[in-house]
Amino acid sequence: MLRKYFWLPVIIGLFAGLFAILFVEALEVITHLVLEQVVGYYQPLPGGEGHRETFTWEPLKPYLLPITVALGGLISGLLAYFFAPESAGVGTDAAIYAYHHGKKLSLKSSIVKLITSAVTIGTGGTSGREGPIALIGAGLGSSVADWFKLKESEKRKALAIGSGQSSSYL
Repeated sequence: MLRKYFWLPVIIGLFAGLFAILFVEALEVITHLVLEQVVGYYQPLPGGEGHRETFTWEPLKPYLLPITVALGGLISGLLAYFFAPESAGVGTDAAIYAYHHGKKLSLKSSIVKLITSAVTIGTGGTSGREGPIALIGAGLGSSVADWFKLKESEKRKALAIGSGQSSSYL
């Protein structure tokens, strides 16, 4: 009883939080390497995420931005196509679909979503952080449920716990 209702959400929350941190860190590294170093675009930080002294209103090399976006999209698309097709698209849609239809999300889909979303956003593509984080957490919750051999109804709860806990990190 204690295992199901206390320890499993704690385990899912720890994994979801760690993967959320990995996602944000990967996103920052790719953004720094591609947008800042290659394109010369230093974005202002969103409100509440600190303060950047120097930022540019437009890229110093705007002709490189379409190339980096295209390459980022190509890399993300190929990774999703070959390694985890369920990770393609909007993360929240896949997590909601898996919840309502009793589908399993794998740890592999979480890892692929982490990489592809960091590459997409970090190279200048249009995407948000919330959808990928929700799918990453949902996949982790689903995987933990499989590891502990939970019943079908409990697997759905674990998926929802992972999705909600990882999203609260942002």
